[in-house]
Amino acid sequence: MVNNLRVLRDFATGSATNLADTGDSVGKGLTDNATAFPTPPVKPADLATLTTGLRTAMAVAASGGPQATAAKDKAFAALADALRKDAHYVEIQANHDLETALSSGFNVVSTNRAPAPLDAPVIVDIENLASTQILLRLNPMANVRSFQVQTSTDGKTWTEAGIYTQSRRIVLMGLTPGITYYARVRAIGGSTGRSDWSVPASLMAT
Repeated sequence: MVNNLRVLRDFATGSATNLADTGDSVGKGLTDNATAFPTPPVKPADLATLTTGLRTAMAVAASGGPQATAAKDKAFAALADALRKDAHYVEIQANHDLETALSSGFNVVSTNRAPAPLDAPVIVDIENLASTQILLRLNPMANVRSFQVQTSTDGKTWTEAGIYTQSRRIVLMGLTPGITYYARVRAIGGSTGRSDWSVPASLMAT
């Protein structure tokens, strides 16, 4: 039991890609833990529709044009509003229980204790998402601002692979089929600014 938990609402201030990833994460979390979250204001299926709508609008807006940009902004606002509603619901349903709150797919912080060093993340799943793409899932963690990811093809020399805000969906893209990639992750936040690196996980890209 950890008192004074708060769901982070910073998803509304990040990129459209990060917001869509949050939509995926929360949709999965609410689905996987329907016992704790039986009646969210915005149901997982509706979150999925809004998330797909945002990704579609992003793809159209990439070709330019004010109308396409306006459509993307509208889709962004709709998903952000839906996630805010579910965030409030999750705080009430979790009732200050850290494990339950984290299971929702939202990022969570504790507001009643001084910052402490973060534990190293744990890569709980690594799989091929599509050709040239690998999906990582991490254990949920509180008080984390983001996750730094590095990759390697030999397990010794590491290359930066990006900063991600969601533990449930980290997609590594542009990989070479037939090459085995190692991935390691560290959490950003806590009293020391960052955690130790996770134990690496590896998979051959397809």
